[in-house]
Amino acid sequence: MKLTLWTYEGPPHVGAMRIAASMEGLHYVLHAPQGDTYADLLFTMIQRDKKRPPVTYTTFQARDLGSDTADLFKSAVKDSLTHHTPEALIVGASCTAELIQDDPGGLAAGMDLDVPVVPLELPAYQKKENWGAAETLYQLVRRFARARHDGPVTRDWARPRVNILGPTSLGFRCRDDVTEVRRLLDAMGIDVNVLAPLGCRPGALGALAEADANIMLYPEISESSARWLERQYKQPYTRTQPIGIGATNDFITEIAAMLDVDPEPALALGSRLPWYARSVDSTYLTGKRVFIYADGTHALAAARIAREEFGFDIVGLGTYSREMARPVREAAAEIGLEALITDDYLEVEDAITQAAPEMVLGTQMERHIAKRIGVGCAVISAPIHVQDFPARYAPQMGFEGANVIWDTWVHPLTMGLEEHLLAMFREDFEFHDEAQPSHLGHGRREPIDTPSDLVGALDDEGGGGGGATATKAETSTDAATGERATDAAAVVWAEAAEKELKKIPFFVRGKARRNTEAFARDRAIAEITLDILYEAKAHYAR
Repeated sequence: MKLTLWTYEGPPHVGAMRIAASMEGLHYVLHAPQGDTYADLLFTMIQRDKKRPPVTYTTFQARDLGSDTADLFKSAVKDSLTHHTPEALIVGASCTAELIQDDPGGLAAGMDLDVPVVPLELPAYQKKENWGAAETLYQLVRRFARARHDGPVTRDWARPRVNILGPTSLGFRCRDDVTEVRRLLDAMGIDVNVLAPLGCRPGALGALAEADANIMLYPEISESSARWLERQYKQPYTRTQPIGIGATNDFITEIAAMLDVDPEPALALGSRLPWYARSVDSTYLTGKRVFIYADGTHALAAARIAREEFGFDIVGLGTYSREMARPVREAAAEIGLEALITDDYLEVEDAITQAAPEMVLGTQMERHIAKRIGVGCAVISAPIHVQDFPARYAPQMGFEGANVIWDTWVHPLTMGLEEHLLAMFREDFEFHDEAQPSHLGHGRREPIDTPSDLVGALDDEGGGGGGATATKAETSTDAATGERATDAAAVVWAEAAEKELKKIPFFVRGKARRNTEAFARDRAIAEITLDILYEAKAHYAR
């Protein structure tokens, strides 16, 4: 098994734990060795829940392996019923306990318990967290929906009614997204029948069949359940996730057509984003190079928003959600890119560095990557850290979600007015060329190079940041091979050439410096004069 400092998804039993922590009256008995309780920290320290997740561990130790670990599991089941009195149990094994093959489902079934028990078969070495959450919800839906309705359902409700499927604990802004989706549905006169799994009780899942349609908010979690409900009860489900203005309008239109209701009251709610998009500041965003990497739902949504609503130039698109690789590949192909489908953060870092974006839209890990290379980043997807669980209302879905996205994405970028001031006061002690932009934190970093077609920029496929007047030996990356190379020769800038270099816009000046120095070294030129600067410019302009 590959050892790593970071993983985008945990094992599937963590996904099952997310479902248990999302619901009320459900308890999870997890056959696991001592030490596998680490997942509790995700809920209590990262999400800041007021109570630990409803999980009972067997916590067997090495010395227990010589005896009957099945008895430990049975004791844990009995203890969980005594202390927690749940409405239902889910039982399963962690990745380590899976190896001893105790069969928690079979053991629980033979105990003649007086509460429903749903066994989970989660292949820990083939699948991951989101799949585990989706499979757990699917098994619960099948068990409790069938218990109440094993056949067709007679429609006896007056107003249109839907179920909302997908929001979970540890999801990205799920709680606030649900509020926004409810707001849209209320405007169209649509009632919510069951919201699952967030805040749902096991028994309430039996009412899932008593609805006209299902809203699939996060496909990673809810698509398998939505497909089963469609097959079993002929309930259609939505394919559009309302993230961004365009997608929200499409979602409203889709559900209105599905239920034959008037979409206009919801469409009229509107957002402030279109006003901002028409403002003078928004023109500064046009053509900004952005790299997107997230779960499937948010990567696809971000790609559409970036292209259609912000006017960004997408230079990279990828996901760690292998179950959603196909739609992400299709979206990438539409904009002339090859999608990055991987869960290796080192591959993601290499791809971001090679693409040379001006902004990254990603997870908590991409925020770290962006800091290292000195560009702005907005977190748009789980996995996330404590600062991405804001106390304030911060949805991603609906019209208010579009407002939040605008604020979140724009803030990591230096706005046009700030650049204007930096140019005016470039010799000032706070704003000179070597000063780090305030929005990127303290300390000097080598900025990533930004291709530009502005007059005076020296543009080619090379990269790098600014340097001192006398450049010492330094390490660079070959864009074609990705190999590291060391430039041995030092290059000195003449005063006139250095002064001329400062006339180039600061956000491409580092690249101009590097290209000119490479031009000089290739020709064994020790000093860069004004003439050499112009020759280098002409060379790279061809």
